[in-house]
Amino acid sequence: MRYFLQTIVAVGLTSGTCAQSTASVNDSTMLASIYSEVMLNAECYENLRYLCKNIGHRLAGSESAQRAIDWGKEVLEKSSPGHVLLMPVEVPHWTRGAYEFGGYNMQGANKEVALTALGGSVGTNDKKLTAEVIEVKNFEELKALGEEKVKGKIVFFNKPLDATLINTGAAYGGGYPIRGQGPSEAAKLGAVGCLIRSLTLADDNFPHTGATNYEKDVTRIPAAALSAVAARQLSQDLKSDPTLQFSMHLSCEAFDRTMQANVIAEIPGTEFPNEYITVGGHLDSWDIGEGAHDDGTGIVQSIEMIRTLQAIGYKPKRTIRAVLFINEEFGNDGGETYAKRCKEDGLVHVAAIESDGGGFTPVGFNCDLSDDQYAIAESWLPLLEPYNLFRFRRGGSGVDIRPLKDDRIALFGLNVDGQRYFDYHHTNNDRFENVNKRELELGAAAMTALVYLLDQTGIPATK
Repeated sequence: MRYFLQTIVAVGLTSGTCAQSTASVNDSTMLASIYSEVMLNAECYENLRYLCKNIGHRLAGSESAQRAIDWGKEVLEKSSPGHVLLMPVEVPHWTRGAYEFGGYNMQGANKEVALTALGGSVGTNDKKLTAEVIEVKNFEELKALGEEKVKGKIVFFNKPLDATLINTGAAYGGGYPIRGQGPSEAAKLGAVGCLIRSLTLADDNFPHTGATNYEKDVTRIPAAALSAVAARQLSQDLKSDPTLQFSMHLSCEAFDRTMQANVIAEIPGTEFPNEYITVGGHLDSWDIGEGAHDDGTGIVQSIEMIRTLQAIGYKPKRTIRAVLFINEEFGNDGGETYAKRCKEDGLVHVAAIESDGGGFTPVGFNCDLSDDQYAIAESWLPLLEPYNLFRFRRGGSGVDIRPLKDDRIALFGLNVDGQRYFDYHHTNNDRFENVNKRELELGAAAMTALVYLLDQTGIPATK
C-alpha cells in the first residue's frame, strides 16, 4: 500500500489532487500499452530493411528518392487510409557521377586514398586536377598564409573533431563550418581545389560526404572529403615531402531543380482538430551507403507512431501527423515548404517532434520550449523514467521542424546515445546492418509516448 501511494504521488502533477493522480495512473497505463504494442508488434525494423535494401540511398532529386516517396505514401496509407497526401517541394538535382579518385605519388609509389566529393561540388572537367597541397587546420591559418602561398594549390583542411566533447553533436558542429565554407574560403585566395578531413570521431577509412555551400560570385572549386586514415597519412607524407602533387578526379554534375514531395499522413483530432502535432524525419539521404541511421530510422519511427496509435485504437484530441520530409541534406526544402504551407493554410501547430540522430538507444528529448512549457514537460518525467527516458534537455530539436518555430509551438528532438552516430553519418557504412532492432523500436515507442502526453495535456503557447 505504501508503495502504491508513493507511486501515485510520483506520477501526479504538482497539485497532488485525486483527479490528477487518477489521470496519471491512466497515462501510465496508456504508455505501457504503447510500449507493449511497439515492442511486440512493431513494423519499423522491417520497413527500414525494405527502405535500405530495396530502395537504397535517396539523394533529393534522384529517381531513388522518388521511389522512396512512392513507398512512403503506400506504407502510410495502410495505417491512415484516406488521410495521406503529397505536398509538392522543389528540390535540387546533383549527382557525383560514375567515378571519383584521389591519390598521389610518394617516393615512387602511387597511393590511392579514400575520398568522396562533398555534396554540391563541381567536377574536375573530365580530367584529373593535379596540384601541390597546402595543409591548414582552420580559416585563421589559411588567411595568414595569404594568396601568394595558396594560389594554384589544393588546400587541405586537416582539423579533427574535438574528442573531448562528450556531446558528439557539439563536436560535429565545431567542424561543420569547414565543410560548408572551406572551399569558398580557399577559392578566395586562388586555390584550385579543396580537401577536408571527414567530420567524424572514428578512426577508419570511410570518407564522409555532406553539403558544401559555395558563396555567390566566388569561383567554385572541386571539393572532397578524405577518410580519417587518409587524412592522417597525407599529413604525415606532407611532412616528408611538402611539394608532393595530389591528384583528384571528380565527375560531379548539377542539373535544374526538380519537383518531389513531402509525404504526410494524419489521424484527425476528435476535440481540437485544428490543432496539430507533427512527428517526422527526412526521407532523403546522401548517395553513398543506404541512409539507414540518417535518416531512415527517423522515417520508420514516424510511420510506426501512426501505426501504433491506430493499432491500440487511440482517438487523439488533436490532429496527429507523420511527415516524411524531402531534402533536409541539401538545403531543408521539405521543412521550409511544410512550414510555409502550414502558415498559408492557417494550421496551428501545438508541437512537433523529430528523430534525426540515428536509431540508437533513446535517453530523452532535446527541446526548444518556453519556461512554462518546460515545466510541463518535466512533470512527465516520472511517467517516462520507467522507460529509461531521463531528461528533457533544452536547446535544439530538428532541422526539418525548426522552420515551424513561432510564439506557440513546442519543438522536440528524440535524444539518443549518439556516441556511434558520426561513425556512420554520411558514409558508405550507413547501412541497415548497423541498426539495432530493439534500439530502433525503443525510439519509436518514446516518440509515440510523447505524442500521447502532448495530445492529452496540451501545452501552452510560448507567450
